[in-house]
Amino acid sequence: MRKISRRHKGNREKTENTIYSNLEEAIIALKETANTKFVESVELHANLNIDPKYADQQLRTTVSLPNGIGKQIKIAVLTDEDNFAEATSAGADIVGNNDLIEQINQGNIEFDLLITTPNIMPKLAKLGRILGPKGLMPSPKSGTVTTTLEATLIEFKKGKFEYKADKTGIVHVNFGKSNFTNLQLVENLEALYKSIEQNRPSGVKGKYFKSLFICTTMGSSIKLDLSIFE
Repeated sequence: MRKISRRHKGNREKTENTIYSNLEEAIIALKETANTKFVESVELHANLNIDPKYADQQLRTTVSLPNGIGKQIKIAVLTDEDNFAEATSAGADIVGNNDLIEQINQGNIEFDLLITTPNIMPKLAKLGRILGPKGLMPSPKSGTVTTTLEATLIEFKKGKFEYKADKTGIVHVNFGKSNFTNLQLVENLEALYKSIEQNRPSGVKGKYFKSLFICTTMGSSIKLDLSIFE
């Protein structure tokens, strides 16, 4: 049996068998478990009453949190050469066309997000096996296929990001860093919950949320009462 560290055991003693019905108290407990030597990310894990194998029960969307998530992302843009200057001036880290497609095809992926214009999408068909498993395949629904490059790049550079439910119907998503203020984390968590709620798939019947937990990268799970956002 794997031995539990003293730090982790202490964190579990602080939070286990407790269901938090007050958001501020939950965030305080969350930050108390962020006791490693580095700044940890903080995460929401929402277990939803959905079966993503059905098209009307899939959740994939984008959100902009009021305080960001404390991470600068590297964005690549695939577009025509006529748009290179616009993409670069709007903050794209990598801009290309056939040369970038070839780099991706060779497995050279040095970016966190890929944005493209609609006319380039047919060229990406052969890259689905590479980009798909990494969650990097552009799509209109996630806002990464666009005709307004400048506005789209500015939004994503400010902190807009995509999230989706996994195949078991659980959403795992960061909503900040452990060194954010309590208020910043509360605001981000409320915005994230609201986004999940507003993008409820049409095929959901009955109760949408099954369980809600928050945690830090190395911390214990903190269970939230399902009525905490009401």
